[in-house]
Amino acid sequence: MPLSLRLSIADTLTLGNATCGFMAVYFTTTGILIPHLSGDEFGMARNSAATAVILMLCAAVFDLFDGLVARKLRSSPMGAELDNLSDLISFGLAPAYFVLVYGMVARDAHERVAAVGAIVVLLAVVLRLARFSCVTVKDGTFQGMPSPFGALTVVSIVLLELPFVATLLAILGTAWLMVSRVEYPKPRGRLAVAMLSWIVLSMGLLAAWAFDAPSGQLLLQTGCALQLVMGAVIPLFATARRVNNFRGNRREARAAQP
Repeated sequence: MPLSLRLSIADTLTLGNATCGFMAVYFTTTGILIPHLSGDEFGMARNSAATAVILMLCAAVFDLFDGLVARKLRSSPMGAELDNLSDLISFGLAPAYFVLVYGMVARDAHERVAAVGAIVVLLAVVLRLARFSCVTVKDGTFQGMPSPFGALTVVSIVLLELPFVATLLAILGTAWLMVSRVEYPKPRGRLAVAMLSWIVLSMGLLAAWAFDAPSGQLLLQTGCALQLVMGAVIPLFATARRVNNFRGNRREARAAQP
């Protein structure tokens, strides 16, 4: 095969990312939307909702490791394009569709308004990925909330089962953070290990909730709340760091003046 068509190990992981995103849409449809439309069940079906979110978490694991593998080994000429397309499915389409279905099945939701929120999430991820492809930022940081983190924050907001208006505002705020210029650290070294540990813990919380374990609902809500807190706190730390760096540069400039 021509070199441009050969898949590397990193590309295979990226395709796993896309597959998980598609299957998350599948479980959201067959396990939540179709039963609701047929009158078999009302509201968010626990097992299917948990499975869909766990698949998004698996997609985040694939996304984490494909970058690490690409840096250690090699990536094909298609690597960057495959990564963006897979991220669009797993962290754009899948969470946006999850929000759309939530608007159709939740008791206090408004379907058309939720559809607008879902479109905003999808477009935010599209713009974020497009900007990532053409804008160069300093090494070790992302500009705007990374799409995997944003997708997991969006589904955490839905699973918290807050009042509809609060849910919608939180989703719109997350979409804004994805297209903002707020800096987020790239998951490398200890941060990558911490992120992987958090993903595994989140899977455990979802499984406990799905199988109605004792305090499973409380554990899930705690995990979702922590996800939201991290989404809000990280930008504050990033802003404080930029302010401190700016002040430090000013002091150095003043000290250098004769």
